[in-house]
Amino acid sequence: MRSHNALLLIAVLGVMAYGVFLIGRWHKPAEEAPIQSYDALYSAVQAGNVTEIDIDDRKAKGKVKDGRAFSVDVPPDPELAEKLQAMAPEGALMTVRIRHKSYLETILGTMGTLAIPIVLLVLFWLFMMRQMQGTSSQALSFGRSRHKMLGENREKVTFADVAGMAEVKQELAEVVEFLRDPEKFRQLGAKIPRGVLLVGPPGCGKTLLARAIAGEAAVHFFYISGSDFVEMFVGVGASRVRDLFEQAKRQLPAIVFIDEIDAVGRQRGAGLGGGHDEREQTLNALLVEMDGFDPNADVILLAATNRPDILDPALLRPGRFDRRIVVDNPDVKEREAILTYYTKKKPLADDVDLDVLSRRTPGFTGADLENMCNEAALFAARHNQKEIDMAAFDEATDRVLAGPERKSRVIGEREKRILAYHEAGHALAANKLPDSDPIYKVSILPRGYALGYTIRLPAEDRYLTSRAQLLDTIGQMLGGRAAEQLVFDEMTTGAADDLEKATDLARQMVCEFGMSDAMGPLTFGRKHTPVFLARNLAEERNYSEDVAMRIDREIRHIIDGCYDRTTEILRDNRGQLDRLVEVLLDREVLDKEEVEALLAGEELPPLSQPVEPKPEETREEAPAREERKDDGSLGWKPAPHTT
Repeated sequence: MRSHNALLLIAVLGVMAYGVFLIGRWHKPAEEAPIQSYDALYSAVQAGNVTEIDIDDRKAKGKVKDGRAFSVDVPPDPELAEKLQAMAPEGALMTVRIRHKSYLETILGTMGTLAIPIVLLVLFWLFMMRQMQGTSSQALSFGRSRHKMLGENREKVTFADVAGMAEVKQELAEVVEFLRDPEKFRQLGAKIPRGVLLVGPPGCGKTLLARAIAGEAAVHFFYISGSDFVEMFVGVGASRVRDLFEQAKRQLPAIVFIDEIDAVGRQRGAGLGGGHDEREQTLNALLVEMDGFDPNADVILLAATNRPDILDPALLRPGRFDRRIVVDNPDVKEREAILTYYTKKKPLADDVDLDVLSRRTPGFTGADLENMCNEAALFAARHNQKEIDMAAFDEATDRVLAGPERKSRVIGEREKRILAYHEAGHALAANKLPDSDPIYKVSILPRGYALGYTIRLPAEDRYLTSRAQLLDTIGQMLGGRAAEQLVFDEMTTGAADDLEKATDLARQMVCEFGMSDAMGPLTFGRKHTPVFLARNLAEERNYSEDVAMRIDREIRHIIDGCYDRTTEILRDNRGQLDRLVEVLLDREVLDKEEVEALLAGEELPPLSQPVEPKPEETREEAPAREERKDDGSLGWKPAPHTT
């Protein structure tokens, strides 16, 4: 493209130079020629001032007595030379010569005059033709598939690189075995599965499993993203789907992997674009290629999504996606295997216990565990350590859960005490409520968007939650507000996030879980998921206004009951609350064992390392903080309490 632009610039400059040449040639100053017209030539000849004349077709060139040259236009008269000779006075020395151009000279002269414009026109024509050819080639490849094939230069991943997920790998290994030895299954009348859908939350390893299948199977592997099919022009996505399967059929057996298939496989009939919606046309082409009049033999479609609820039912039926494999969050054993895999090339200290780390990280996905191991390595490198110790993993866990620590934020003493009572209220309530999850860590150090946080982690993986556990969870969430009200007899904005989560959980208990004695085992409200937004934005109220009032009253009853219960616990254990706050103000961070020891009346051992001092406030900052103390506008907000 740069060469084309340079060529066009040269052509424009050539035209401009040629124009300047012609203008200079046509507009010569009149003072240079002593004779400027045909009449003046006659007068000069009659006066005897002309010494020589050369007549060339319609031009008469010559010189006058003082040696100056002239050139004038003359009429095409064959007897012009005799007339000029006759007009000269007797005795005048004037030579008249006639020169006729040959036919070849005339042609060459004309071509020389037109050569530069013709060359420029030819160059411009060639430039335009090349541009048109490039546009034509792009238009022809617009409907081609943008898939990629797994090459030899990529790192090979096998099932050995996928920790845990034994059942999932067994299902996928059977598909790989079918592609390697299809006759073994066909002898028993088994058919190759059309498609395999990997379903699970983000970060659980769906794409990693697809790469492992590609590494295990000695077949051609095509991979593409669902967004590569969607274009603004109707029909382009459908053309790319057909081209993708056509390329796969040429290299049988083959696996086609579509990542994030929900980008193209969403439910039809959304009302956007009518029947000519580009996404719907692409989905129709995909349905036909998977199971139509000409089904693709020995081509397995492997897809991954974390939103199976918005996929079209026609895409999920048997014959298209015969197998739906759920890739869920890893359990404690799988988390230990994942940690073992990601730490096998990292130097670990002797105090690192992967079993303890796996039990501290319930709900973590494989991506979270990989990120935690990487953050621990970075933490150790920042502190010039040769090995990664348990303290680095603790810091990495906090960083994944609550965000990076913000040591530069300065908190006033009064706000810091309120913050300590807020977090201590959460910790004490969690310890005293029998069905609440145990405390993992309590901190009043700013981290992420929060000025303090209390992290709760279940003792074991849990798949069902009882009503008592939900009520104790709400009570623990309200522990911060209850402690502020009990000690300072005022309310701050720090409990905003706690109140929002507690209210949502109470509403779910009443409207979704049927855990209300007053409302009974019923569900209220039918949620609709708009397929074009994939969000629960609309809810149909299938109940009356009277029932709505009863629902609000029951939610208020649950919140008030949990709040009163938590307040009573804090009031009865006020001494433990104050003791917890004093130690928290001194150490700023307390783990599970330290909290339990303090509540049991034990003394904590002295700190091995002094707490890093925070930068002191300047005198200009102090008055502003005192003003905020007086008006009560405390702008801190604790972190979400992770369950």
